[in-house]
Order: sequence, then C-alpha cells, then structure tokens
Amino acid sequence: MHISALYHFPIKSLQGHPCDSLTLDRFGAAGDRRWMLVDPDSQFVTQRRLRAMARLKATNIDGGVRIENDRGDRIEIDQPGPDAPRRQVTVWNDTVTASDAGEGAATWLSEQLQTPIRLVAMGDEFHRPLRSPRDRIQVGFADAAPLLLIGQASLDDLNARLDTPVSMLRFRPNLVLEGAAPFAEDGWTQIRIHTASGPLEIECTHTCARCAIPGLDPHTGKAGKEPLRTLAQYRRGGDGQIYFGVNLAPHLSDPAGVTINLGDKVDVE
Repeated sequence: MHISALYHFPIKSLQGHPCDSLTLDRFGAAGDRRWMLVDPDSQFVTQRRLRAMARLKATNIDGGVRIENDRGDRIEIDQPGPDAPRRQVTVWNDTVTASDAGEGAATWLSEQLQTPIRLVAMGDEFHRPLRSPRDRIQVGFADAAPLLLIGQASLDDLNARLDTPVSMLRFRPNLVLEGAAPFAEDGWTQIRIHTASGPLEIECTHTCARCAIPGLDPHTGKAGKEPLRTLAQYRRGGDGQIYFGVNLAPHLSDPAGVTINLGDKVDVE
C-alpha cells in the first residue's frame, strides 16, 4: 500500500488543491484548515450554509494565504501578527481563540459571498483538544480530527454504483491510500507511513460521519442527491449516520514535524 494522493485545504470549507507532499505537525497537515470564516456572531461558516464558498479557492503563500474566485479575481492576506485583534469563535461545540485577518479580507469575502463574513486564523495561543478520551490530541479548524484518509478502492467501489462518477474532492481528504480493499480503513487502529526521515505512526481515531457537503459540487456548490443517496444504501451506521473515510491523528516525536510524500509506503495495524 502507498500514498497515491495528497490534498491541502488552507481555509475551512473553501476549495483546496492536490499537492506532492504534506508536512505534519501536532494539528495535522501544516497550513491545512488553519483559517476559517465566521459570521457576525463569531460562528463558523461552511458550504453547508453558504454554497458559494465552493467557488473560492485558497492557496497558501509565503507569509499568508491567497483566495481567488472562479473569475480570477484574488486577494492575498498576511498571516495575522501578534498584535492582531483576538476573537472568541465557535466551531461546532468548541469555543477557541483566533486572530482576526483584518478589514480588507472581511470586505472582500463579504462582497464575494453577499453576506457579512470575517476571516480568522489560528495563532500561537490556539488550543482545541480532540474530545475525550483523546484530550492529548490537538485539532485545528477541521471538523473532528487532524487528518482524514480515504482508500482509493472505497471511492472506486462507490463510483461503480453511480451513473455519474464523483471525484475524491467531494470528500475533502488529506491522504488517499492505494492498495487496500474497499473500506478496509474502517477497521484500522493505526497506520505506519514510511517517510524519507523514517517511519511515522498515525492513529486511526474514528470513522468519518459525513455531512451534506459530499452532495455539493466541489467547484460550484450545486447540490445533488448523489453520492449521498447511494452511500445511504450501504454505508449507513446504526446511529443513522453515513460513514466514508477514517479520521487520523499523527504521533510526532519531532516538534518540527514530518513530511509525507506521494508514493510513501504504508503498513497497517
């Protein structure tokens, strides 16, 4: 088994992009979901609420992030410094301290999305432990865990059941693994990635319950019944949730992080 694709999503719920490598730190992939949009009540905002977010692409740049729309208009935003205003913002049931990205970002994004929006970023004081029993694990603005992995065979199995195949971007994983059976990842407790700097142990914390976002086109936000209708026929758990993919938490001994690359071999426990 090996890593066949890697994806990076700098701003929560905006378009991401494929990449050749990911450097992991204690929050997951460095620069992944380290920014987030919030409403005037400081509540997090995603495509579940504003489908137009799917038309905005975010890319990390030196010292900040670039956002561009589907017409090519763009804005570049600096990483907030230590003197930036702090905001108490809510992501799901967690209230965390984040740094405000400023009026320029807020104005541009509010115009793009036709609603009042602010952009916030993780700062040095950011703290969001994964819920018990894993309080030692930190997570950024991602929904439930530092990383998400999906087996390529799992997507292939789904697409074989669909009239129109869907892309992996519907499910927004960081890691795609090739060489396992469909949905083998459901039963894994730990994987070991053989990086250039040595083996990296990654805990499989829990399978991923899916929201409505896989039913949205990843580039336009247009809603459809698939693939969730088909997934519901054979991937619904006893709690009524649809499951697809597995959440991960890396075990890092080096605070500087570890880099994983396309083609890295993977062992499974």
